[in-house]
Amino acid sequence: MMFCHKPAQRESCSPLVLHGSSFPLLSAFLLGISSFVALPAFAEGGQASKPAAVIMEEQKLDPVVVTAAPMSDPLTVVTNAKAPRQPIPAHDGADFLKTIPGFSVIRKGGSDGDPVFRGMAGSRLTILTDGDMIHGGCGGRMDPPTAYIFPESYDRITVLKGPQSVAWGPASAGTVLFERNFKPYRTPGVRLYGSSMFGSFGRSDQVLDVQAGNSRFYGRLFGTHSRMDDYEDGDGQRVHSQYMRWNAGATVGLTPDETTRLEFSATRSDGEAAYADRLMDGAKFAREGFNLKFEKKNISSVVSKVDAHVYYNYIDHVMDNYSLQDLAAGSNKRVSNPDRKTTGLRVSGDLVLGSNSLLKVGVDQQSNRHRGRSTTNQDATPYQGMARQENFTFDNYGIFAEWTQSLSTANRVVAGLRADFWQAKDKRPTGVTSGQTRHDTLPSGFVRYERDFGNNSTFFVGLGHGERFPDFWEINKASETSGSAFYIKPEKNTQLDIGTIYRINPKMQLSVSAFYSRVSDYLLIDSSGAGTLTRNIDATTYGGETTISYAFSRQLKGGVSLAYVRGSNRTDHTPLAQIPPLDSRFTLDYDDGTWSAGALWRLVASQNRFDKGKGNIAGQDVGEPTAGFGVFSINGGYRFRKDLRLTAGVDNLFDKTYAEHISKKGYDVIGYETTMRVNEPGRYFWLKLDLKFD
Repeated sequence: MMFCHKPAQRESCSPLVLHGSSFPLLSAFLLGISSFVALPAFAEGGQASKPAAVIMEEQKLDPVVVTAAPMSDPLTVVTNAKAPRQPIPAHDGADFLKTIPGFSVIRKGGSDGDPVFRGMAGSRLTILTDGDMIHGGCGGRMDPPTAYIFPESYDRITVLKGPQSVAWGPASAGTVLFERNFKPYRTPGVRLYGSSMFGSFGRSDQVLDVQAGNSRFYGRLFGTHSRMDDYEDGDGQRVHSQYMRWNAGATVGLTPDETTRLEFSATRSDGEAAYADRLMDGAKFAREGFNLKFEKKNISSVVSKVDAHVYYNYIDHVMDNYSLQDLAAGSNKRVSNPDRKTTGLRVSGDLVLGSNSLLKVGVDQQSNRHRGRSTTNQDATPYQGMARQENFTFDNYGIFAEWTQSLSTANRVVAGLRADFWQAKDKRPTGVTSGQTRHDTLPSGFVRYERDFGNNSTFFVGLGHGERFPDFWEINKASETSGSAFYIKPEKNTQLDIGTIYRINPKMQLSVSAFYSRVSDYLLIDSSGAGTLTRNIDATTYGGETTISYAFSRQLKGGVSLAYVRGSNRTDHTPLAQIPPLDSRFTLDYDDGTWSAGALWRLVASQNRFDKGKGNIAGQDVGEPTAGFGVFSINGGYRFRKDLRLTAGVDNLFDKTYAEHISKKGYDVIGYETTMRVNEPGRYFWLKLDLKFD
């Protein structure tokens, strides 16, 4: 039907990584791989009699990801969460996102960095896990939402750039969706993905994802485990960065007919992580989550689909100065234990208003409660016996409508409107705003024109406006005029997006996305004075991303990606802080269906635009320009069969010593060298085995 907006070509792949000493089940699974290689194909009817080259051509596993796929739809990037990646990411969501042009990561240690998109960090980036919202608890952003996300347990990651969607909550810089596929079972069957990865510095990851079902019922069990010791930078200096994390979950679903689905999921995770940028480390990252989903399709000629979703997430986070580092002589054991409960719901419907028009309407709601307790002497006053003190509560009710209108077979308009009704309460026992409540109604909206040229090329231009309520980290600080930023103004972003997805010929594809943004009442975190303040300023940012791929032959492909952003603080007449420099990647990949090889050359420009002591909730500029750097990495792989692959690589082949411009300042941890910024890992070897069958 003509009304349909071109859907993203979302990848759906399910993989597994194993480590013998950590998971007995995974160890047993690996022991059976050698015999599995010799078995006929699992697909019905088998493929064992076909030549290997034919089988590989029919169903290849995705190549090692060095730069995520270009836009599949206007302002939409979709990447396979289970494909091997280079540089090899940490277990968390932020490290996976950095393979997508436009993303950077604020490094704090070996894991749990803060993602930055186009120079925007924190709650400017809406992040959802299968529709759920997760909020961290640490006042210093030790645990951003991506710290509780284990990407390889998902199937795909979707990035929606800019304030160009209203369906997933108030969006400012963009939206990131970590999603699991649902593929109906027409006959009883089993699907499995597993992977095991080993690397330098004691790195060991395991992933297991098993699904089974029939036409009426399905279930899914998944688990991940990841650990690494302290890594070394290019100078051979150890960085306080060790971590261990695990995650497990289950999903059960009912499909009484082809148009109805009811699904329940539960997830638990925990771990620990050392940090090179602060006094304390993360001794506990406990999370439990539950969600219930309902979907009904083809209800009538007008109502094509209805979705309903409710969820609950609870995180219990512990920080201390003694579990993962040496305690300074004469120092007391200090502990901080915040927790946070988030609940929410979303109901939406797709309405067909004619042969050329589709309307999505919906409502959503979110509540989160933040509490804390701490001790400055764990031996004398253990934190476990203390009562938790609630400090802030947030509630939001949203209503939205998103409309797609086809003007012809090649032209369409997409537009959306949203209103959010916010309420925050200051539950702190003392302070100038203690016991007070504030309310705000924030509008958002966008309009975008899209035009297709042939079957594979699209031009788009859109104007969006998003307003953002101050988050826990911003509202919890002082303002310029008061000891509390509780009444700080909401942030307002108006942004122009323009670009094209262009297949020049069968061998060459180009993707360009540019933006210009004016932000009123930008929420700046300012530590340049005696204390740390939240200030409203006016800011401007502009830049964009470009990716080009060219197939020299069926086996050999090259690619280039560029990402650039420039920001200005119009109030202070200075550069906007925490803006990464120009980032470029050059790739070359060979894949003949059995053997594969690839190279990545990342070149990052110098950055002399900074504003010391200013930034966002994730980090402030350290000061002093950063030099540019180049990092070269290689990988290779072998497919034993279409569903079993071994890959290996060397990241930072020439052992370069470097740090990202936006990374945190090094802290004086006992036994470690203190650096201006937390340095990236040096030469890093890795080996990964992954298996998938449907």
